[in-house]
Amino acid sequence: METVNIHQAKTHLSRLIDRLASGGGFIIAKAGKPVAKIVPLSAPEAGKAKRLGFMTGQLKVPDDFDRMGGDEIESLFGGQS
Repeated sequence: METVNIHQAKTHLSRLIDRLASGGGFIIAKAGKPVAKIVPLSAPEAGKAKRLGFMTGQLKVPDDFDRMGGDEIESLFGGQS
């Protein structure tokens, strides 16, 4: 995300707003220190994006998933070839 100083933000406000309309955001800094993060209204709020369960019903976990490859793993850790 690009950082612009206050003077640049005032000078190029129209260009920055156009960037927001296309989905991009920017950070405004004062004396090099970030003071505001500008994002489009359609952007999800920080920490609000829902990720849990986003692939529900699309994957099938076998009943024996915790035992898969057990013999091979045992031989590798047991030092057998």
